[in-house]
Amino acid sequence: MRKPLVAGNWKMNGSSAGNKLLLNEILAAANSFPSVDVALFPPAVYLHQVQQALKDSNVAWGTQNVSSYHQGAYTGEISATMLHDFDCKYVLIGHSERRCLYAELELDQLVLDRIIAEKYNMAISEGLIPIICIGESPEEHAVGKTEEVIGRHLDILIEHQGVKSLSQAVLAYEPVWAIGTGRSATPEWAQDVHSFMRERVAKYDVETAQGLRILYGGSVKGNNAAPLFSKPDVDGGLIGGASLDANEFVKICQSAQKQVLG
Repeated sequence: MRKPLVAGNWKMNGSSAGNKLLLNEILAAANSFPSVDVALFPPAVYLHQVQQALKDSNVAWGTQNVSSYHQGAYTGEISATMLHDFDCKYVLIGHSERRCLYAELELDQLVLDRIIAEKYNMAISEGLIPIICIGESPEEHAVGKTEEVIGRHLDILIEHQGVKSLSQAVLAYEPVWAIGTGRSATPEWAQDVHSFMRERVAKYDVETAQGLRILYGGSVKGNNAAPLFSKPDVDGGLIGGASLDANEFVKICQSAQKQVLG
């Protein structure tokens, strides 16, 4: 059985005082989900605070982005080697808000896919575990292009680094139409897409596909996590807004724990 992973993406939220309270409340409940991998993704300016709070716990941490370059004149970028200074284990790559809200919006889609693949390569080469976010836009969803979009994303990752590299990575299906909207995909829809993703990888390598963790991300909350996590190809969640509420986030982690216990 694949071990569930619950990843909390704080996005551009937080303060030193607020983070301390949130971290303390999550740590106080950590014994209630011992069989679940948990990771938090704060804004980079709070990495040191999060590292210090979590370093002796079973909760991991990472960043919301990484550069495709080692070092140099890239103002505002953060390299994978720098992340080792903060003992980061994971890094998010290709989140829809990175794809859609910044300069990447102006790039040809295939060029953007290749940038994401280069960041993926960098994370793998530096020993970080990339969580690769992929999913369809509202427009693509409306015209039935979900599998076309996701297949393209997967194929380019495999083309760049080989299918075996996915054994060192995590995939996150995040339907853009469900992020921050309060609209979550139904458990059945999530299962169908996750199953498609696993089958796509299996065309290249069955063993890698079977071991690959695939998370669902898109308005996951304490009251809908259990039915999502009950699906056989849903291996946890990439949590946005609910990760800023300790009670909600703990409930989500506990839902993943219950799935392990059956």
